[in-house]
Order: sequence, then C-alpha cells, then structure tokens
Amino acid sequence: MSQKPGVLRRLAPAAFVLALVGTLFVAAQLPEASAADRADLASRFTFTEQPIALPPGLPENHVREVNPKYEHIKSWVSSVGAAISVNDLDGGGKADDLCLVDTRTDAVVVTPAPGSGQSYAPFVLDTAPLPISDTSAPMGCVPGDFNLDGWNDLLVYYWGRTPVLFIHNGGRDPLARPCFTATELLEQLPSPDGKYHGKLWNTNAVAVADFDGDGHADIGVFNYFPDTQVLDPNGQPGVQMNHSMSRAQNAGGAHIMRWVSATAKGARFEEQVAIAPEFATGWTLGAASADLDGDQLPELYLANDFGNDRMFHNVSTPGKIKFKLIEGSRGPFDPKSLVLGHDSFKGMSIEFGDLASTGRFDMFVSNITAEWGLEESNMVWRNDAADAADARARMSRGDAPFVNKASAMNMAWVGWGWDAKMADFDNSGRLAVVQACGFVKGTINRFNWLQELAMTNDLLLQEPDMWPKAMPGDDISGSQPIGFWVREDGSEKFVNLADDLGLGDPTPSRGIAVADVDNDGDQDLMIARQWGAPQFFRNDTTKRGDYLGLRLYRPTTGAGAPGTPAYGAVAKLTTADGATHVAQLDGGGGHSGKRSFEVFFGLGNAGGKPVSVELSWRDLNGNPHSSRLDLAAGWHDLTLTDKAQEVAAR
Repeated sequence: MSQKPGVLRRLAPAAFVLALVGTLFVAAQLPEASAADRADLASRFTFTEQPIALPPGLPENHVREVNPKYEHIKSWVSSVGAAISVNDLDGGGKADDLCLVDTRTDAVVVTPAPGSGQSYAPFVLDTAPLPISDTSAPMGCVPGDFNLDGWNDLLVYYWGRTPVLFIHNGGRDPLARPCFTATELLEQLPSPDGKYHGKLWNTNAVAVADFDGDGHADIGVFNYFPDTQVLDPNGQPGVQMNHSMSRAQNAGGAHIMRWVSATAKGARFEEQVAIAPEFATGWTLGAASADLDGDQLPELYLANDFGNDRMFHNVSTPGKIKFKLIEGSRGPFDPKSLVLGHDSFKGMSIEFGDLASTGRFDMFVSNITAEWGLEESNMVWRNDAADAADARARMSRGDAPFVNKASAMNMAWVGWGWDAKMADFDNSGRLAVVQACGFVKGTINRFNWLQELAMTNDLLLQEPDMWPKAMPGDDISGSQPIGFWVREDGSEKFVNLADDLGLGDPTPSRGIAVADVDNDGDQDLMIARQWGAPQFFRNDTTKRGDYLGLRLYRPTTGAGAPGTPAYGAVAKLTTADGATHVAQLDGGGGHSGKRSFEVFFGLGNAGGKPVSVELSWRDLNGNPHSSRLDLAAGWHDLTLTDKAQEVAAR
C-alpha cells in the first residue's frame, strides 16, 4: 500500500497528457454546418467571372530558369510570383485599374478591370530606361502616391534586383506606358553595359504605411532568399536554402525605407535600421500593419515561411522608424506553436481586420495546412485587449494582445495557404476571408518526399542538394481551390463556401485583391493564379445590405486630383444598434495581393439611418487629428486636414 502514492505520482504526467490529448481531440471535432445552413449562406453571394484583358503576343512559360544548384527543385523555386493589385491609376475616381504579375510571361501588366467601361489597351510596365537583367523576375505590384502629386504610382518588386518606382506623370488619357517614369527606389551606380549590377534582392513581401508618423508613406521591403543569383542559370553556386524549417534566420532580411522627400523625378527614400537584426532575417512571405493602440503609428507583423513569425510594436518618432518585438503569452495548456512569435508553422501571409466585429483589429495568418501532409494551422489571432490603452500598456511590456482562435472558429485548415483578404461581400456587417491556396501543380504526388525533408536534420537543410526533386510534372498540393470563409449565423464559427459559390478552380492561387470596381456598392474579387490566367469575379449579390464607402484624401498640389491617400487613417463606425466596427486605409500589405485604398463597411439593414463614424488621421505635417461624422449610406469622398470635409467625387 505504501508504494501506491509513488506509482500514482509516476503515472500522473502520462495521465495528464492522455487527458489533455482527449480534451483537445474532442474540442477539435467541430460540428460542420448542415446542408441547409450552407445553402442559406451561399445564397447570399453571387459572383460572375469575367475575363481580364492581357496584351497580345506575350510568351507563355510554365517554369523558370534557375541557378544550377536549384535545377532539381526548379518547380519549388518557381512557385511564387503571381500577383494582383487594384486601385485608381487613371485618376477617374474609381478603383478600376489592375496591375498584375503573370508568371507565365514574367510581365508586369496594367489593364482596365472588366466592366469598368475604360477603353485603354492593356500594356506591359517595363523598366526602361533602367537596367534590367534576364535573371530577374517581378514578384508584385503596389500602387501608391509616393511623390504626393495626387496620382497613384506603382512600386514593383523583384527577385534579382531592388524595387523600381514607376512614377505617374499625371494626366494623359488614355492610360498607357508613357504615363509612368521608371525610377530606382535605391540609388544605383551607372550601368556600363545597360544591364543591372546592383544588389540582388529577392523580395516576396512589401508593406506600405506611414511608419514614423510624419505624414508620408514609408516602405517595408522584406526579402526571401539571401542576396544571391537565384534565377541565374549560369550563376555561382553560393546559394542556399533555409537552415531550418521552423527557425531559419538566413534569409535576405528586412529593409525599412523612410520617405525623405518628393523630387522632380519622384520620391527619395533612405534605409533605416528599424528592426533588430536578430528578428529581421526570417524567410518572409507576408507583411502587414495596423494601429492597435490608438497612437496613429501602425504596428507591423511579418509572416515568415521559415523562421518564427514576428510582431512589432511601433515606437517610432518622426524621422526615426523603430519597432520593438512583442510576443504572445503562453498559458499552461497552450502548445508553443500556437503562441504568437513562438510558432513553428509556415507563415505565408498576414491580414488585419475587424473579423470578430468588436471594434478592434484581429489578424488572419495563412499557413500550410495540407491534409495528410504538413497539417499545421492557420492562425486567427483574436485581439483580446480591452481597449487601445490596454493594448498600449501590454505592448509596452512586450506582450502581444492576441490569442489564437483558429480551431474554435473552424478556420484552422484549408490546404497550402497563401494570400488572404478580409472583406464584406454581402454588406452584412460581417467580414468574410478569401484565402489563396495550392502549391505546385503536376501529375506525380511528391508530398511524401517533402514530409521526409521536414524530418531532416536542420543542419542539412540549407544545402540545396539535400532537397528532394521538385521538377515539372511533380505535384505538391497542386489542386486546392481558394478558401471563402463566411461566418455562420449566430456563431463565431466560419464555413468554407468556395465550392458552393463556384470558386473551386484547382489552379494554384497566390494574390487576392478586393475593391468596388464598378462603384455599385459591393466589393468585387480578383485572384492571381500561379502559372495560370488571373481571374476577375464581379459581385452580383442581390441579397446585400446597405454600405458606407469612404475615399479618404489629404491635400496635394497636383492638378486635377482631389488629394493624396490618407495613409494610416482609421475609421471606427457605430451603427444604430450600437455595434462598432473598425477599418483602415490599407497602404498595401499581405503576400502578393493589394486591395484598393477605399475604406468599406457593410451596414446590414440600416433602414436608411445615418451612421456615426470616428475618423483618426495624421496630416501631411504628421499632426494627429480626429473627427466624428454622421454619414448616410453610400459613397463619400473626404479631404482630411485639421478637419474632415466632404468634397465632390471625381
């Protein structure tokens, strides 16, 4: 008898583990929406696909040429680059111009959105007269007014060179290639032979925001591969892969570019060391920012494919950008990988939005969640701060005010995730999440080889020769449709309605963009496909609610334009029933999709009653302001100075 307590003590840890596993298993068995409920939810959405016009005569490739060390994994190395953004590029007052990267052609294309009524011909945005190399490739396109003249420019980022600013010259109807002048984001030495000889950045994520609060848009450029000859078939063998699946820190690094001045040719930026180097070298695929503590300085989240995701509290002052690392707190029942900043998952993209309709910014982090493969988890980081002051106090202590609710919200698993965007497509007042999916499309399943690699000693991973073959014909999660997550009625759980809505195309997707392209009061959807044609889905939803759309500007001296985008402006809306929602003017974040600058709220059945909106912004001198307005449903164009004033729409 005297030995039984000792035996029980020895068995207690095992019993605890079994009980915990059983509890988690039961908790994970979330009930699925019934067929009737799915049908009812799906009936609220209708999308009509329309073709996107592309320039004629472009080539159509299916894989890239790569460094000889990567030849046996060229399909893996060729798995990124499809991108799409939507904004107002012609000054017409509507976000109805697309800038896309089509990997089949390795071209950056500007084209009118389908149904926009525009007649200009799609054109390729080449870098001339800047030097370019045939061993570089575009990876994304970010609209923004970088020289403050009221016309949206384009920032294009690449593998194999530093980004290029295409500055809009103003005017010129119709829109065409001569409307833009290519300028270097980083100053370069003159090229002796017309080819690019600068830094070999390999960029897969860009975030644009006013990081230091001086009233101007700064640029975060986040690189994937180290600065090496990734796409050079004759390149030197000094290339490498990640030195760990979960904690790699040998990537190309983060580059924070502070806006300095507008120039005759565009804008001048200077690089600042804003992030401690030990936190800035994950293999970044997604980046986004939002103001969490009400100081009108946006926090920053980096989604790292290899390496822990990183989140930073913005402690900048005008002229000096600085980010301080913050991490989640781990409770006794929390797996380490479900604690913010301690994850070992593959962060593919990040999106901020008021997903829970609480008036606070939540986050959706897309991950690899392939069934019977690398079945990790998306992250739905719910903001559990009581208010902005509580968030500020906690972040000042290094504590990120978020808890993961992906499983409880039924959003943990979808496939091989990429870009994600939150949007209200039926104007119900509840955000949906659209998530790109799929990796390498082929005919021979090679996932078992990838799983074996994932169990390899980390010390061997950085050597490309250790990686299993991934060549044309090989398939790794290559037939997964997008996720279209919609919240169930009366519940915090979501259901994926992609197949129900006819959005089940199995071609791998990468970038997601949203905007009210046709100005009819609902948001349309755009998808960039990897090695496939981009897609435009017009929103034809009939069971939609009222809406409030805001176009927010700051004054500019540019002729013929109402102003420059009010980067960092935040709108907090209170409906007649007392519900609160928050949204921001998104300068550009995520993976390779960029939404428009419009701030859009679905109002549900508002009954024609005005809604109260509290706006917060900084003027062009960096001074903070706020204003409360009562606005009727519909579109509103507002100029923000020391006050908010409605102006006539273009």
